[in-house]
Amino acid sequence: MRNRILIIDDDQELCNLLKKCVSKENIEAAVYHSGEEGLAALAAADVQLIVLDVMMPGIDGFDTLEKIREASRIPVLMLTSKSESGDKIRGLRLGADDYLTKPFDVDEFTARVLSLIRRYTTLNAIPAVKALALDFQGLSIDLESCIVTSNGQQIELPAKEFEVLRLLAENQGRILTKKQIYEQVWQEQYAYDDANIMGYISRLRKKIELDPGNPAYIQTVKGMGYRFSRGV
Repeated sequence: MRNRILIIDDDQELCNLLKKCVSKENIEAAVYHSGEEGLAALAAADVQLIVLDVMMPGIDGFDTLEKIREASRIPVLMLTSKSESGDKIRGLRLGADDYLTKPFDVDEFTARVLSLIRRYTTLNAIPAVKALALDFQGLSIDLESCIVTSNGQQIELPAKEFEVLRLLAENQGRILTKKQIYEQVWQEQYAYDDANIMGYISRLRKKIELDPGNPAYIQTVKGMGYRFSRGV
């Protein structure tokens, strides 16, 4: 089945170029030039990825991302024309899965699109065997549906958040460094991106912990990294 993506960017020339690039990989792209149009299309679309520009008239990329994350965990690749790390960190903390700073190499763009789609479709693939789950005290992680149940409340996590949580839970009791987490989840060389990892850990704690300030599951080991506990 052909993969489909949404491209939400007010730069029409760039959108046409990106659409042409992904079409070479047999990926269908629907293009929208505002956050409002993109959100309306997403409600009725079956897509595997959203490419989202930060600077747009009306609803900007950050506000659009927040609305996407209220209802969906579809991977989001953010495009920004600014090189300041603050914009990148803000996007990642709001739930973006990856980002590219304009101008960027179109081959790198295509590679990141393919990587994000591959991870998302793998996470959502229908297995040939019975679904597996990781169960802890008050917390259940369904590895088939990627749905987490915390203290009786069902939570759907964005793809990257789920991968971070699964990695920690599958290594319950072991200390994982930020470098280990980054390289295993992002599958690329670590480049001292501590703020990114800390942002994901913070969001996960807010969603699964009864008291995020005193976490029972994702515990910080000072100077070393994070360790997953079975809870209390």
